Order: sequence, then C-alpha cells, then structure tokens
Amino acid sequence: MKKNIGAKQVLYPTPLIVVGAMNGDQPTWTLAAHIGIPTHSNVMISLAKPHFITQFVKANAAFSINIVDASWLAQADCVGSVSGAKTSKADAFAWTAGVAGAPIIDVAKVSLELKVEDIYEMGNFENFMCSVLNTYADESVLNEKNAVDYTAFKPVLFEMPNYTYLETGEKLGDCLRLEQK
Repeated sequence: MKKNIGAKQVLYPTPLIVVGAMNGDQPTWTLAAHIGIPTHSNVMISLAKPHFITQFVKANAAFSINIVDASWLAQADCVGSVSGAKTSKADAFAWTAGVAGAPIIDVAKVSLELKVEDIYEMGNFENFMCSVLNTYADESVLNEKNAVDYTAFKPVLFEMPNYTYLETGEKLGDCLRLEQK
C-alpha cells in the first residue's frame, strides 16, 4: 500500500552541474542541480535569485553547464559551498573559453555552452530557458555514433531531500524495445 508523504518534490535525482559565467575577464562558478529539458534543443537552469553568478548569467551572451563526474566531484562540491560575492572562484578550475565565450571546465567530460532565451521567476528562483549553442564531449565518453555513452561517462546525480550524490552507469535495456512479461 502506498503512503501519502505530502507535497514532496520527488523527481530527483538529477544530474549535478557546475554553472560557469564570465565576471569581466574571469570566470565564476556555482553548483546546481535544478535543471530540466523542455525541448530537444533547450534546457532550463534554475538558480536562486541571490546567487552571485545569476547576474552574470543574465548579462552575458553565453554561459556554460559542466556535467560533474566522480573524478572532480570534490572540486564541484566546493564551489557550491562558497559564495562568489565573498570569495573569488575564478581559479577553482582550469578552463577554456568556448566558441561563444563561455568558460568550459577542462576536466569536465561533457559541457554545454548555452544562450539565455527567456527568464521566468518562481518564488526565490530565476529559471533560465536556454538554447544549446555548443556541446563539448571528451572522446573517451563518445560512442561510435558520436553520442555521449552514459555507461562510460557516469555523471553524478544529486538527490534531495537527503542531499546525497549518486553515480549512474548501468544499462538496463533499450528504450521502446523491452519485452513485457
């Protein structure tokens, strides 16, 4: 029997990302996990209004999301625990400018360069509807079709309300090809 546990957000876990935006000629970073996929070519990133990085995401033509894997989880966790308004996070990661100018974390195996198309507010959050400008993937996580192989990549997932990190990676089957028993 199912138990009613109240009005809880249970669509977690979601991929853990580090958002990168330029603050003048230096990058700034924050950890985020409120992300969504509204269409095949768009993503939504939700950031708390007071976050230091939010102003730069709004001001710049492009910003990045860098999908975290276990190899750099500790660094990613660190940028989520320090305010950019109080401490510069410019040197938290080695980075390279993407084609559109967004800072791309060198150690991230998968990164997206995004453009803000629209912003809507909900509560204490600003939700950025974005188009994907460029996707960068390390060759070690690409399959023969030049698509990201998530059994090789194994991104970290964030689960709430327990505030835990999980790892993906096991293939269970092929979509729309499973036999019912």
